[in-house]
Formats: sequence, C-alpha cells, structure tokens
Amino acid sequence: MKVTVIGYWGGYPGKGEATSCYLFKSKNFNLLVDCGSGALATLQNFIDPNSLNAVILSHYHHDHIADIGVLQYFKLVNAGKDKFALPIYGHNFDNVKFNSLTYKEATKGYEYHPNEALDLGPFTIRFIKTVHPVDCFAMRIETATHSVVYTADSSFTEDFIPFSSNADLLISDCNLFENQDGAKVGHMSSKDAATIASEANVKELLLSHLPHSGNTKDLISEAQKYYNGLVHLAYTGFEWKSK
Repeated sequence: MKVTVIGYWGGYPGKGEATSCYLFKSKNFNLLVDCGSGALATLQNFIDPNSLNAVILSHYHHDHIADIGVLQYFKLVNAGKDKFALPIYGHNFDNVKFNSLTYKEATKGYEYHPNEALDLGPFTIRFIKTVHPVDCFAMRIETATHSVVYTADSSFTEDFIPFSSNADLLISDCNLFENQDGAKVGHMSSKDAATIASEANVKELLLSHLPHSGNTKDLISEAQKYYNGLVHLAYTGFEWKSK
C-alpha cells in the first residue's frame, strides 16, 4: 500500500497547495480519500485523474469536498477517455450533499453505511463516527497485510484507540497545538494525536489538517513527548509505503 499526501491544510489551502486529500494506491487501484480545495490541480502532479478508481469522503465540509465539483467537470470533459462514471462514496446523513455526488455521466454517488465494512478493490474500509459539528466518519483502510487509519476531523475520543489498534500508519487531525483544547471546535491537538498513537500502538504517526498559525514544526516535538514512534508532519507529496 502507498499513501501520498495531496492536501493537508485545515480550513483553506496554503499558497499553491490544498486542503485535505490523500491518494491511496494498492495493486494499481487508486482511491482518493477526501477532495479538498486545490486537490485536483495538485493531484495532477502525481497521477492522471482519469486513473482514479474511486473517491470516498469523510464528511461534507468545504475543506474536504471543495474540489468534487471541478473533479466532476474534469470527468465530464474527458468522458471519451473512459467508459465509467467515477464512483464517489459518501454518507447519506445529508441528502442534498450526497445527491450532489452524482453528476450526469461523469460521477455516481454511492452510500457507505458506517456500521458495515466497505470493499473497494484491494481495500476494506471500516468506519467510526467522529466528534465534529457535522456527521463525519474516520476510516480504517486495510489491505490483506497492512492498515492505515485516517481520523478525518474530530476532537479527541477514546474510541480512536481500539479503532487504531496496531495500525501501520495513523493520519491524524492536528489542527491545534499541545495546550489548545479542541473539544468545542471538533479538532485535535498534537498531544491528542500522539496519545492515540501511543495507546493504540501504531507504528507511525502523520500529523495533518494543519493550522495556519504558529510554527507547525513545533507539532512534531510536542507529539514526541507522548509517543515514541516515528512522527511525520504532512506536506504536499509526502509518501508512505508499507514495508
């Protein structure tokens, strides 16, 4: 399994970059997880978007879905290059947003059920609901041999610990610094992310959904106080490969 960071900012993209978007690849199957602002332009530096096999969305906040519309336009304009509507998976707790995932012959929306595992190509995806102002679902994305957990957006919850148990990589919301409390805003701090990684015995931690204020490099040293494993700070093009 290979994971490439396409976008990692929270709220809005940094100059020339993108908000939440991650490309998962295994056995020539390309899965896009979230599709935030700036994602489509950045994605084209890594793959032809026509080679996407599926997209899955954690929730419908703009910084996670802003480029779905332009991805649909891309698929429509390039419809002659393939013969399938790109599947986009999302929850159906917001009917309007879910229905917008289907667009002409370009894309087709499919509902995932949070209490059921979803098989997409070589991936099996399991879900838990996060603590966020809107319905949002974390994902445990597994192949036959490896697992990556993506928290999506959430404040700290103990549920993440068993959900992330022994994962090879934890991609964690880290929109706050160590001493900031995310309970009211639905986001986690470096301490929160590291606590989950430590208690869940994950092999590596990737801090993402980063804040625009402060020195984000400090998030690494803060997390290392609570977690002894390898800590990464997300950036465009960061690549993780299963060993």
